[in-house]
Amino acid sequence: MSTRPPSRRTASVRTPSRTPESSTPLPNTSEVKLNDLLSALPDEDIKRWLPHLELVDLPLGCVLYESGEAEGHAYFPTSGIVSLLYVMQNGDSAEIAVVGNEGLVGVSLFMGGNTTTSRAVVQSAGRGYRLKARHLIEAFKLGGPVMNVLLRYTQALITQMAQTAVCNRHHSLDEQLCRWLLLSLDRLPGNELAMTQELISNMLGVRREGVTEAALKIQAAGLISYSRGRIKVLDRAGLEDRSCECYAVVKEEYDRLLPHQMAV
Repeated sequence: MSTRPPSRRTASVRTPSRTPESSTPLPNTSEVKLNDLLSALPDEDIKRWLPHLELVDLPLGCVLYESGEAEGHAYFPTSGIVSLLYVMQNGDSAEIAVVGNEGLVGVSLFMGGNTTTSRAVVQSAGRGYRLKARHLIEAFKLGGPVMNVLLRYTQALITQMAQTAVCNRHHSLDEQLCRWLLLSLDRLPGNELAMTQELISNMLGVRREGVTEAALKIQAAGLISYSRGRIKVLDRAGLEDRSCECYAVVKEEYDRLLPHQMAV
């Protein structure tokens, strides 16, 4: 019998709605390549997926899938960020990874699991493409470039999950917050994030008061400005210096495994 705690259901789970652009016959290759993982694929592989890729809104708080649910689609964000959360039986949660325009949500589909123990929630609103599970699985089974890119991405994602666990156990909260801000910035076009302290505390799995104290320390150092739920990074280099080594480990692994234009 499985001992995994049941997931906590969300009262208002919203399925990503199609944007007006989804009414056009096909997305073009340049639009799809706003997602780095898709950009790493040869054009012939992307073209096979074009008839099946749907442009969708990813609104803040949207739950793409719940723990233990069968996943019907894979999601390739082009803007915005999705958090992968582990939810405890009592409802507490902690973030185990973030996914943005560098990757996809739904690795369990091609890894053969079909379900996962995490919940996927949009933490920063944006857009992305979704692909029905069967098309992703079919392409993976053919091997070649698609399988190669997806497996490399999975290795990078596992590195992020492992480093997050180590960071949460061994590093100070302000170091964790710096790491989290940097990972989020890497997946957004600008230097500003719309994040409340409550949201950050839920992601890091800590008390809100702890996030407040850590944010004030970083702000006092002149690295960020924080006001009314918006965080603006003023000194990225300083933020990297203040962060623990975990951010650099994760970034280097993504850059090593998934260069923007990868020879496959």
